[in-house]
Formats: sequence, C-alpha cells, structure tokens
Amino acid sequence: MSIEGPYPASANPPAPEPQQQPPLESRSRTVARVLDPAEQAEGRNARVRRSLGGEAIPHFSPFLVCDYFTVTKGAGFPDHPHRGQATITYMLEGSFQHEDSKGHRGTISSGSLQWMVAGRGILHAEMPIVGKGVPNPRGLQIWTDLPRQHKMCKPTYHEIKSETIPVAYPSGEEGGVKVKVICGQAGGVDVPVKPVGGCWYLDIHIDAGASYFQSIPPSYNTFLFTLSGSLLVASSPKPYEPLCTLLLSAQATETGIQISAPPNSAVRVLLLAGEPLKQEVVVEGPFVLNTKEGVRKAFEDCGYCYA
Repeated sequence: MSIEGPYPASANPPAPEPQQQPPLESRSRTVARVLDPAEQAEGRNARVRRSLGGEAIPHFSPFLVCDYFTVTKGAGFPDHPHRGQATITYMLEGSFQHEDSKGHRGTISSGSLQWMVAGRGILHAEMPIVGKGVPNPRGLQIWTDLPRQHKMCKPTYHEIKSETIPVAYPSGEEGGVKVKVICGQAGGVDVPVKPVGGCWYLDIHIDAGASYFQSIPPSYNTFLFTLSGSLLVASSPKPYEPLCTLLLSAQATETGIQISAPPNSAVRVLLLAGEPLKQEVVVEGPFVLNTKEGVRKAFEDCGYCYA
C-alpha cells in the first residue's frame, strides 16, 4: 500500500507545528476573595490576624487556620494541646522556643520553620525569645488538615533551618525573582511535600518592575499572603497591600499564577497550595477531627469539659 503526500515516499513526514500556548495572563489564576481580618487576642497576650479559621472562612481545605502573629515581652503561647492537624510556623522576625510533651524542643529564628504533626495528640508551648536589641517575634502559623486515616498517627516535630531551604532563581540570579522553596516546585527546584500534613510553601521575592509565573497543580487550593510591597495579580491593575490573604480561583484551564511588582516597589509574598481533602471537618478549639464525637473525645482525653 502506498501513501501519497507532498513529500517523497522515502522521507519522514514533517513534524506537526507546535501548538501556540495562550498568553500567561489567560492561564493565570485570579483573586477570588480578599481576606483582611482585624487583629485579635490569642494565647497569653499575643495578637493575631486570623484570615482562615474564623467565621468568614472556616477552612480552605487542606488549610484550616492562617494566623499572622506578633508577640511582645510577657506574651506567648504557653502549654496547649492539639489533635488531628499539622501546624507550620514560619518565623519572619525574631525567635521562638518550642517544647512539647513528647520531648521535642528547639529554637527557630527568622527565616526558619517548625513543622509539627499533632496526630493523636500533643501538648506544646511556643514562647518568644525577647531582650534588649532583639526584635519581637512575628510570623505566620498555618494549620493543615490530616487525612482521616492519619488523624491518630504518632506526633512528629521537625525544624527547618533557614540556611537549609533551597533558593530558586527562575530567570537567573539577576532576573529579579527569588523563590525560597520550603516545599513544592519552583524554578527547577523540587522539594518533596511531606506525606502527612504537607503542602506547597513558597516565599517569593520580586524586584520592582519584575513579574513571575508560578505553575500550580490545577486541583490544588491556593492562597497568597502578602508580606511587603504592592502585589499585582494576573492582568488586574488592582494592587494588594501587605498582610492580606488572597484566595485564588481554580479553573481547569488555569495552570498557575502570574504575579508582578509595580515599577516603584519590590514585593514579597507567600504562596501556599495543597490538594483539598474530601472529608468532613469539625474544628473546636485546638482539635480537628471528622466528627463531633471525635472532638468530644479529644476534650475528654485532655481533661477538658466539652460543652
């Protein structure tokens, strides 16, 4: 059998023309909701801005709580329990000491993290290191939900020191974008996500006038937390100022997020993304279970009275 065509029978058919990709702006997620909560008391005289975990947005699976905290002398988070979630504390300034009922203890300073999986239950304290010439601690604490089958796993605690976090330069070291890849993928750097209570966590620095497209798995729920500068998202001219939480859209055609800095202002923003869990969530105080009965049992186990 012969095949006729505009090329000799002995020649290979021409390669198909590469498909034209739509512009980045049309493939970018957009801001679906802006959360700018008021400051509130938490722990012992500490102050937090809780954008997730409050009445407005109870949770954004797998994310349960997003607290931006500031702690002064005499304040902190003394002994308190957890069950059923992971807590991720990222220090932006100052230092915290951690100690828990399983014998873990350590200190995290600016740029470092603690990643604690509460599992079946743990009692811990997070207290500031304060003193003359020492900045007051401030940072971000995230709670992530644990899959139902891991709710009662063994508690674990890990410190991630700032100097061990890899840095990506997607456009080269002079390209105007730097990404600390705590977990996830950016600019050719791939840090595996923790198998229990894990998520993508990127600390993105963009120089004035620069822009960056960060790919994100389409199924992931994603939010941004603005730290400094006036962030621009996708093609919108609206700038987002510091300490806002931006919940992003998640359409099947959106393969990532386009973020930029205006000509007169550098930007720093945190990006968190994770696969949503298809399960019931019951949050009561420091406990995250799948049923009210599970929460009641957690209070009983910790010696509290559940009302």
